[in-house]
Amino acid sequence: MKSYQFLIFFSIVMLIYASVNYYIYSRAMQAIPADSNFRSWFRWGFLLLASSYVAGRFLERAYLSVFSDVLTWVGVFWLAVMLYGFLMVVLVDLVRLTDYFTGVLPEVMHTVKFKQNAFFVSSVLIILVVIGGHINAITPRTTTLDIEIDKTAGDLKQLNIAMASDIHMGTLIGPRRTSKLVDSINSLNPDIILFAGDIVDEDLAPVIRQNLGEALKKLKAPLGVYGITGNHEYIGGAEAAVKYLEAHGIVMLRDSVLKISDAFYVAGREDREKSRFSGKNRKEVSELLANVDKSLPIILLDHQPYSLEKASEAGVDLQLSGHTHHGQLWPLNYITSAIYEVSMGHKQKGKSHFYVSPGFGGWGPPVRTGHRPEIVNIRLRFR
Repeated sequence: MKSYQFLIFFSIVMLIYASVNYYIYSRAMQAIPADSNFRSWFRWGFLLLASSYVAGRFLERAYLSVFSDVLTWVGVFWLAVMLYGFLMVVLVDLVRLTDYFTGVLPEVMHTVKFKQNAFFVSSVLIILVVIGGHINAITPRTTTLDIEIDKTAGDLKQLNIAMASDIHMGTLIGPRRTSKLVDSINSLNPDIILFAGDIVDEDLAPVIRQNLGEALKKLKAPLGVYGITGNHEYIGGAEAAVKYLEAHGIVMLRDSVLKISDAFYVAGREDREKSRFSGKNRKEVSELLANVDKSLPIILLDHQPYSLEKASEAGVDLQLSGHTHHGQLWPLNYITSAIYEVSMGHKQKGKSHFYVSPGFGGWGPPVRTGHRPEIVNIRLRFR
């Protein structure tokens, strides 16, 4: 990405971030009595929390340390608190606006005491939601999917696939979560393991420092372990990320196709962000599969689930994707459902099957509300 484009993008993001935080802060200060000693504590505490994520990510790139880890952890939880704080304040302002025109609220709800109590109750509710969402985020499930493909695959009658996407290994997804991923996948006794992008988070330094790749070496599948790039590999530097993953046992498919056991194909696309970060376009699906034998099953890994009809027209039998996180935090799932034809789950178009996983890890807050992270066990049967 060109430097001026990044500067514009970063400026817009920071403006929105600062505006949302100021909106929450100003409304909260209205609810705290003017003569309360808590106002000063709240002011400085809010400033510290609101700046922690940005400070932590900058420090992480300049000098990775325990201090940068603490700031990042505090900051990512604040992102979740900020979202639900924003929604709560918007709800309160809508009620206030309605009362302004109708006068429906009783007089007691206009008192300083009521506003103060409402502020503390709302804060407790938000904290409980974030804690529950964190427990949910660190408790992945295994989703089982049975799919039948009307093709022969050599001597294979069925294929046991373990698939995961959006692991985001790094500061937040460290040794414990990575080991849990590996153990859960190995417990499925898969024939093949497929990673549908965003295996590492933007910054590779925390992955190296914690030696997370060592756990990946313990993955076991007789037909191999394969992965593709996601947008986060490109944000942090795709070449370094790919080199690290390949050094730790993952065969990275970069606009390439492999024929496995003379029975089926696994194709992997570069992430669609490749053109923005490298200035080079990735291959179209039809171009990628131009020379494959379409009588054999074709499995495609494509991180971002756009233009599903193109994969179907190109003869793909099963496409595996991630990226959406299904919004990760309710109600953002309504946005991803509006953007993507499939935000989460399975869909069949003609003879082509598509599965979009909400991911194993997450970006930003280690919090999920409305759905759980997952590992996917796909039992593929052939004719």
